[in-house]
Parts: sequence; C-alpha cells; structure tokens
Amino acid sequence: MRGAFGAKLALARGVGALSRLSGRGGGTTLPGRLLLRMAPEAIPRLGAGLSAGSVIVSATNGKTTTAGMIAAAMRAVGRRPVHNRAGSNMSWGVATALLEQRGDEGLFEVDEAWLPRIAADLDPRLIVLGNLFRDQLDRYGELERLADEWATLVAARIGATEFAICADDPLVADLGRDGDLARRPGVTYFGIDDPGQALPELQHAFDAKHCRRCGAPYSYERAFVGHLGHYSCPSCGADRPPPDVAATAIQLDGMRGSELAVRTPAGEVELRLPLPGLYNVYNALAALTAALRLEVPLEPAARALESMKAVFGRVETIDVEGKTVFILLIKNPAGANEVLRTLLLESGQGGASDGLDLWIALNDRIADGRDVSWVWDADFELLAPHVRRVVCAGTRAPEMAVRLKYAGMPPSVIEVEESISRSLDRALADAGGRLFALPTYTALLELRELLAKRGLASRYWT
Repeated sequence: MRGAFGAKLALARGVGALSRLSGRGGGTTLPGRLLLRMAPEAIPRLGAGLSAGSVIVSATNGKTTTAGMIAAAMRAVGRRPVHNRAGSNMSWGVATALLEQRGDEGLFEVDEAWLPRIAADLDPRLIVLGNLFRDQLDRYGELERLADEWATLVAARIGATEFAICADDPLVADLGRDGDLARRPGVTYFGIDDPGQALPELQHAFDAKHCRRCGAPYSYERAFVGHLGHYSCPSCGADRPPPDVAATAIQLDGMRGSELAVRTPAGEVELRLPLPGLYNVYNALAALTAALRLEVPLEPAARALESMKAVFGRVETIDVEGKTVFILLIKNPAGANEVLRTLLLESGQGGASDGLDLWIALNDRIADGRDVSWVWDADFELLAPHVRRVVCAGTRAPEMAVRLKYAGMPPSVIEVEESISRSLDRALADAGGRLFALPTYTALLELRELLAKRGLASRYWT
C-alpha cells in the first residue's frame, strides 16, 4: 500500500518496534492506537486484504483460549491466520495484528462491547459467540443490553456470516433463532450433554434468570457453569436448542485437564484436553465447532486441541525457584467459581495434603473494572477448609483479605502485601511445592512483566 496510507502503516510499525525494544510494554496496543488515530479506516482497509476472510470470537469468559484453540486447529492443516494472540481484543489490538502480521485469513478475539463495530469493519465469514456473564458492570452495563446489541448484529448478518453459538447460554442461544423459534440459516450450536457434570444446585453467581423473549423465569433441569446449562421457558417455549457439537462424556482431572467424548456432524471423537475445568470444555467445543465450519477435518482439529498449551495467563504453568506456579486469571464471579472448583479437586494432591498455597492479586484499574464487589459473589467459601496460606496483593488487597475472612479462612493464614513483586516473593518463600496464582487482568500483566524481567517467562507480546 503506497502513498499516505502506506506511510502511516510504516510509522505505526516503527513505533511498535521501538515500544517492544524499550521493554515498557504497549507492544500489542500502541501501534494499533497510533494507526487508528492517523487512519480511522485502517481495520476495514487492511481486513479487505484477507482474501480468505476473517473469524471473530467473542465471549465474556474464554475468548482468548478459544481463539488460541482455533488457531492451533488451523495450524494443524498448514494455515497461519493473522491473530491477536496476546489477547488485546479491542479495536487497537485488532489493528496491531493486521498491521504487523501477514496472511490471507484472520482470527480475532474481540471484546463483547466492541463486537458490533469490529464485525462491521471486518465483514467476517464466521462469528463464534461463547457466553455472556456479569463482568465490569461499570463499563458494560447489564447483560441484557449486550445481548440486545449482539441480537441486532446477528439479525443483520444472517446470510452474510455463519455463527457458532453456545446452546447452553440462554442469553446467547436465543440469538440464533428467529421470531418463531426456528433456527436461523448458518447457525451451528455447541454444548454439554453429560448430566454427570451438573452442579448440585444453582450458584449464587447466576445471571440469566428470565427469558429474553417473554420475561418468565427459566426452569433449569441442570446447570454446568453459572447459568450455562439445560433450561426451558415454561411460558413461550424458548428452550435450549439441541447442540450440533456436544460433549457427551466428560471426566475432569483437576489441573491435569479432562477427557471428553464429543459428538459432531462429522462423527464422534475422543480427546484428552490438557487444560482444566468445564470452562475449557466449553472453549474446546466452541473451537471444534469453528474448525468444522472452517473446513478443518475433525481428527486433526481434535489432535491439535490435545497438544494445546495454555495461552497467556490462562492456566499457565511456570517454574519459579524450584516451585510450580499455576497462573489462573479471575475477573468475574462465574469465571472465578470455575477456577475455585478446579482448585478444590487439587486439595490433598500433588504435595498439597496440608492445604493449598494461594496468591490472589485484586486490582481495580480500568481494564479490571473499578467495581470489585464481584468478589462477594464468587464462592471462596469452597476453598476455606483447604487453604494453608494465602497472600493478598494488588491495589485492593485489603478488600480481598476481608472477603476471604468472611469466607471462613482464619486471619492467621491471610497476609496482605499490595506490591506484586514483594507479595509474590512472600508467597513463594512459604509455599510448598506448588503455588496457585489468581490475578485479575492488570495484575496478570504486572505478574507477567515481573516474571519476564526475572527471565522466567516471555513478555506477553512475543
């Protein structure tokens, strides 16, 4: 691209290179921010150069991992998508990926609130819609508003875009049906069909209580993750649609992952997923659905998921001073509860017979959401009997400590140290063989930068 636009591209690339060389961060956002300021039309112009089109993944929880899984499936058959793999999922992150990578197809995870405008810019061939959970209410507002914006997008793009949609989330599943509850063209559903994985009761962090169509309370036969499950509306009949891609048998194995049997339109497949928790089962189902829509054969797609490594901050495992540190992002009640359920399976295993050692970093910066009251809706009570020691860090460390005290953890096992660096050192010094690190988003960035400076991890934009 020559002329003025080409000069702007060159300048933005140069700024990105300098930003990374400086080691100060910003490598995934600054080039895109600068480019969009100079050329607001940059995303549609660069996206038009992707001859095989684009795929967009959006969800409250799991979009980074799902996009990483789809990328792995595509690589398994020799395809290399342009991909914002570091998780910068607003317009500037997408612009940075388009600016700095080469390829004929795109794969972009996109923030829930940014989905309509980025979809309009990219004209995607496939959109994957995972879930909508309560998250950062000070920025997003209520879930129903986001669901309405997504509904407008889906209705406008039917016939131009295919959709992979979670059948188990009533807020999202309904978007794939028209006014008569008939499935819209180009919609493929995924979900869990193993009743053995249902929760014994609905969690406190339960977001979708009423039907989007008529307002009547949903009736739940079972729930798996938050409000994701098997539901029906006794008033208007807006029940859970039958999934095309379904996990029919699931065996969870703590931090080691899970084993699943999956039914698809292309046949059945068994695989061992190396990432833990039911939330990653949902991510895998979304990725398999997308892979099939993208004409990746089932077998190589499944094998790619089996070799999947944790993406940035999502169950990463790093050796620090001879101890294994598991890094698990927490950012809202539903996601935190799934992490806590997974840790519950770890109590008494792997040298943790005397209890779990935790490092929890709670920040309240813009990217985290200023309102941290969500920690009171996460079920930390689950872990209270199983924690040996916990160090609370971050800008809201004292509030985190208060929450844990009310969850039933004795004050004697709780330590408060706001500094990310000092708190991590304290947690490591007293931990047994394993430390479970649970940071919010900006705390995760700080942790990753700290580990990179110590030579223990790569920076997140590499």
